[in-house]
Amino acid sequence: MSTPPIETFPNPAPNRRYVITHVNPEFTSVCPKTGLPDFGTVTIRYIPRERCIELKSLKYYYLSYRNEGIFYEAVTNKILDDLVAACDPEEMTVTTEWRTRGGIHSIIEASYHRSQQQ
Repeated sequence: MSTPPIETFPNPAPNRRYVITHVNPEFTSVCPKTGLPDFGTVTIRYIPRERCIELKSLKYYYLSYRNEGIFYEAVTNKILDDLVAACDPEEMTVTTEWRTRGGIHSIIEASYHRSQQQ
């Protein structure tokens, strides 16, 4: 899968610890088993270090999943890995919440903590 680059910009307050939350309630991908669309909400919550995520590039990054066959767990972890690589945060959590299908509602959460990676 080829995804567009995630652009960043300099953190305007690198000496302050603060939280940024971005919510995309219109995320779509495709179930790799059925080929049917999956609809979900992606929430990114992170503490930036030197770089912040630029939102237009994030939107195009999300759109690249529209026709991608990928399981919930895989897409959640891939988004986390790609965003951590792009902005090198102090901490980041990606939560995906999927619309009910077959009577099951799924929420997947993956986290990164810089202090635990060193």
